[in-house]
Amino acid sequence: MRKTNRLYTVLSVAVILIAACLFVVFSRQPLSAESDPRTPVVPFEVPRVRKGQPEQLIAHVGYTVSYNPRWLIPNWVAYELTRSETLGTEERADHFKPDPAVKGDPVTTGDYARSGYDRGHMAPAADMKWSEQAMRESFYMTNICPQLHGLNAGDWKDLEELARSWAQQYGSIYIACGPIVEPGYQTIGNTHKIAVPSAFYKVFLRYTSQGWTSIGFVMPNRAGSRPLMTYLRTVDEVEELTGIDFFYHLTDSIQSVVESTYSLSDWSLSRH
Repeated sequence: MRKTNRLYTVLSVAVILIAACLFVVFSRQPLSAESDPRTPVVPFEVPRVRKGQPEQLIAHVGYTVSYNPRWLIPNWVAYELTRSETLGTEERADHFKPDPAVKGDPVTTGDYARSGYDRGHMAPAADMKWSEQAMRESFYMTNICPQLHGLNAGDWKDLEELARSWAQQYGSIYIACGPIVEPGYQTIGNTHKIAVPSAFYKVFLRYTSQGWTSIGFVMPNRAGSRPLMTYLRTVDEVEELTGIDFFYHLTDSIQSVVESTYSLSDWSLSRH
């Protein structure tokens, strides 16, 4: 009888230990977009470039950048913008400098001197007021592209301000943006040959009570003062122009619907 009780006790302890181990293992597994569409294995905003496209991935406090060592500008810059981040009070750094994470010979602010182009932010400094480090890193040259002043201070700025208003209104939005560089592109810079984009894109994703919704914009690299609706695109259309796969962490069935259309009402665009 004692042997039976001892055997029962040993088996009970073994079962408890096995159950505890299984709990620890499975509780530590990251949720995928399949199991919970709000919790992907990778951040929602991070895209991926076409196979063979040069890139160096660099993660900073406020954004992630895919730096193109051939163009010497980003393929894309991506980040989440929240309501609380738009309320930051950090002052503008206004000091452009090489990105210390770049492999090889980094671009400097002097490469833009007398080029006729602004040092145009992809992730704007005004989105990084929530952190001194995020603000400082937004002035790394990996976050910068040659942008005509009329666009940088015009419609592109208007779109940046609209994005902040969306973050305040909706609580959180996911943003990916960058240049569109065509074959035969021009370059600027004496020391480095920096590609001059023909246009710029910005795509957005957010979660609503009805599910995911997205919208995109493409702006030619020229001066303009037009309604932002002029530049509207679906995310699919932006992918076709750039060769970049946005929001790929969503399941295929969700992604195909979300990226193939946009709804003006989802983004409060009727006044723009």
